[in-house]
Amino acid sequence: MNVLLMAIATMFLGGLAALGARRPRMATRLGSGGVILGSLIGLVPAIRVLASGSAEAVSYAWSVPYGSFAVGMDPLSAFFLLPVLGISALAALYGTEYLTPYYGKYSVRGHWFFYSLLVASMSMVLVARNAVLFLVAWELMSVASFFLVTFEHHKESVRDAGWTYLVATHVGAAFLLAFFVLLGNEVGSFDFDRICAFGVPTSAGVLFLLSVVGFGAKAGFLPLHVWLPEAHPAAPSHVSALMSGVMIKTGIYGILRALTFLGPPSPWWGYLLVAIGLTSGIMGVLFALAQHDLKRLLAYHSVENIGIIALGLGVGVIGVGIGSPALIVLGFCGGLLHVLNHAIFKSLLFLGAGSVFHAAGTREIDLLGGLMKRMPWTGVTFLIGAAAICGLPPLNGFVSEFLIYLGAFRGGAVNDAAVVGTLSAVIAGLALIGGLAAACFAKAFGIIFLGEPRSDLSRTHEVGWAMRLPMGVLAAGCVLIGLLAPLALRLMSPVVAQLAPLARNVVRAELMTAAQPLAVVARGACGLLAMIGAFALLRLRLLARRTIGEGVTWDCGYAQPSPRMQYTASSFAQPLTDFFRIFLWTERRISRPSGLFPRSAALHTSTPDTYREKLYAPVFRGVVWGLSRLRWLQHGRVQLYMLYIAVALMALIVWKLGGMP
Repeated sequence: MNVLLMAIATMFLGGLAALGARRPRMATRLGSGGVILGSLIGLVPAIRVLASGSAEAVSYAWSVPYGSFAVGMDPLSAFFLLPVLGISALAALYGTEYLTPYYGKYSVRGHWFFYSLLVASMSMVLVARNAVLFLVAWELMSVASFFLVTFEHHKESVRDAGWTYLVATHVGAAFLLAFFVLLGNEVGSFDFDRICAFGVPTSAGVLFLLSVVGFGAKAGFLPLHVWLPEAHPAAPSHVSALMSGVMIKTGIYGILRALTFLGPPSPWWGYLLVAIGLTSGIMGVLFALAQHDLKRLLAYHSVENIGIIALGLGVGVIGVGIGSPALIVLGFCGGLLHVLNHAIFKSLLFLGAGSVFHAAGTREIDLLGGLMKRMPWTGVTFLIGAAAICGLPPLNGFVSEFLIYLGAFRGGAVNDAAVVGTLSAVIAGLALIGGLAAACFAKAFGIIFLGEPRSDLSRTHEVGWAMRLPMGVLAAGCVLIGLLAPLALRLMSPVVAQLAPLARNVVRAELMTAAQPLAVVARGACGLLAMIGAFALLRLRLLARRTIGEGVTWDCGYAQPSPRMQYTASSFAQPLTDFFRIFLWTERRISRPSGLFPRSAALHTSTPDTYREKLYAPVFRGVVWGLSRLRWLQHGRVQLYMLYIAVALMALIVWKLGGMP
């Protein structure tokens, strides 16, 4: 445990050193170096705990009311630490090159300080074993990420995004404060060990709802997701990768940790998680399909994948409620593995989007095209990430979704109409989400990397090695987890066993049963890859002594392609956005062709967030209107303000004395 604390201290000290550096380049080296070194150090105890299934804990004196500096690491914390530390190090390396154009324009020193603080606070959230320490780390995480989101603070859109994020994250924190205060009052302590040993709280249902809202706001559950499509596009791309791939998972960790406090879950908790998962998954991918800003599109896919994770956890909780080992193990394992998988492929996609923006200067899909020839490394790794997020075999996204499918199918044998109906909805929802995700990434990859450029991209070039290497590592992670799925399931055994009320050998037996079809898929994929490699070698050998020319494959009417002959993002998605227009409320602007020989015609669509426009905006306008009615209280006279304070203190004293026996 002390090694992990040393790793956190290394990150923080690196951030402080970056803050004091004179030159941006030196600040970058110190800040990124501290995060990379600290992450490598921290991965050692995390892997050790995950492999052994043991737990470590230490506690130090801390003169904070109700608080103690109690930290610990069990398999659940260690599992979440893996993506936090791994993705943070890769994103830091990526940022060393990505931030180069910003030198002299924005504060790179402040950026690296808050980046280090974010990684350190996320790690502390995962190992905190006292509610006060947990909330302090949670707040530090929120504040640090706010300053990272508003890095380009000269832009009004960035400031608006930061404000939205700040409001959303503190609304969630208010629910978490209520959760821990209620729980601590009932237990008589804020230490996690005593809370776990307390038993079942009398208000367990209320506490569960508070935790779902509080942690769900950070995770991005619908309709608490509105900050994601604003904050992720505004932040630098390596920060977007960190926030979308890792930070929102602290919300999932919080819900799982809360489950360990509240005793055996009621079945309705599982039904609620499934409902949240279906809503978030389907609406998230629908909104993503209608977006034309690449990073905004990816942000909505985070909402979709958080929905898939909630589906897995919901299946597991339903399994606990009805006592089904298959549902418990496959649901929890599918949801947890999707946490790791989403961290890998979503970070890869955000880094790919950052490379496109870094090279082309735009994220608008309609202005891109033909980048595969200019940026082959970025194109290939982005394609791997896109296939993984669509759940295509044999990549990692397929493995976790397959486990949830398998759990839902095996749960269909239960003689309970509510359970069967819910699991049938899970299967249908997953299939719909997968199909829409495939359509969305066919649009994104096809229009960005294939075809002809839709604007002047003649100066676009591949990014450097500091940006390519993290993308390559993450792409390899997508492939390896898919091909080594049985081994991945074996490593998941202690994490699932911590959440499931089952013996460890039962958990392992269920996982090994599920690993058999995955092993068949992996062997088939290995055979296919070997065959492709053999054909590629054969082709090279046959063409080794021949002159190779290049030409169009089929030029019947396509001899001189131009951007006007290609689909735009709007036209590609139009059939689906029209079909789901009752949910999306897509705005269309059409320039119809006119005359016998029309020169132009155009279709532009935009899909604002329905929940932001129709739900939150009226509420906030009402709050502003209500508060404006109280402006008469603000006179600018110090005497009156002191009178307000005195009246408030008197009221508190009277209230306190009235409650005394």
